[in-house]
Amino acid sequence: MKKIFTCILAMAAALNAQSQQGKLIEVASFGQNQPIGVTVAPKNNRLFVSFPHHQPYLYGLTEIINGKRVPFPDAEWNKYDMQNPDNHFVNVQDLYADDQNNLWILDSAPAGAASVLDKGNNAKQGRFKLIKIDLAENAIKQIYTFDDLPKEKSALNDMCIDNSKGLAYLSDPGLHAIVVLNLASGKSRIVLKDDKATIVQLGLKLHLDGEDVVDQSGNPFVSNVNGIALTKDNKYFYFRAINQTKLYRIETRFLADETLTDTDLSAKVQTVAETGICHGMIADSRGNIYLSDSPDHAIQYVTPDGQVHFLVKDERLIWPDSFGISSDGYLYLSASQMNRLPRYNDGQDKTAYPYRVYKVKLP
Repeated sequence: MKKIFTCILAMAAALNAQSQQGKLIEVASFGQNQPIGVTVAPKNNRLFVSFPHHQPYLYGLTEIINGKRVPFPDAEWNKYDMQNPDNHFVNVQDLYADDQNNLWILDSAPAGAASVLDKGNNAKQGRFKLIKIDLAENAIKQIYTFDDLPKEKSALNDMCIDNSKGLAYLSDPGLHAIVVLNLASGKSRIVLKDDKATIVQLGLKLHLDGEDVVDQSGNPFVSNVNGIALTKDNKYFYFRAINQTKLYRIETRFLADETLTDTDLSAKVQTVAETGICHGMIADSRGNIYLSDSPDHAIQYVTPDGQVHFLVKDERLIWPDSFGISSDGYLYLSASQMNRLPRYNDGQDKTAYPYRVYKVKLP
């Protein structure tokens, strides 16, 4: 009898999981605060969401607890204080929860035209720091400042952490390159600069909701290498530009080899699939790569054999941007609605408030 009851419970759980597949579930809403970075700590499913420095500004980094925002690691770090930028968040861009229960925060405020700050960062150099927080203690353990990067040109955007090699991989659309950071020495290398896999496809404009995404001066939204993903076994690094339609990958052993030139590395890059426009992506434990799909208001995924499938389509998926995966089989994601901002709509705000973070069951 007990065995039969156990089987019934298992069948019920399976049916419930199946019923959730393809359904977008709201996790939290944020009023007029635009969520960008999303990650889930694999050890305990703690959910973290970051916000760039746009007005109205509340926090740069938060933990979502019972659907509510709690400033993380504390309220002081979340105060916008340009007199003391070394120990305050300036513009939290991306988050990554690693396999050793650490949360990594990319605080990225590029200079000049690449700036994402409200009034633009008119400084000659951008401000960048990568912060490591031990989630067992909720304590900052290390801060990297990228002192060897050309900060007048850099625009660090997304990052992945490879603890097996002691490296961080970061996309840099400003440099049109991948930045490889040695976590032991703090030294950076710029690789695959201006490679066909890291630059935009000339003339390719983003066309969303029936309109080209262009600013008030007629300049189209353009981003070189942007979205990246690292497989759970740390074997493959996936990357692509937003204004591109192809997904690429390279084995991380090649990125770790400092003797290889960009020409050598370029020969190691593999074209994985034709996926269309994409902003962010993430890998699951099975080697599937999940990609945002703004034109279709959807999330796609590419299987290890290169086949492209749809995970979910929903009109609420307006510029899906950043992802996290929980141990109970859900993909968490932000919808940043970048194309709805006034700068791309002749000064008119077309954002569908409130901003939200969602989840959807993995296949």
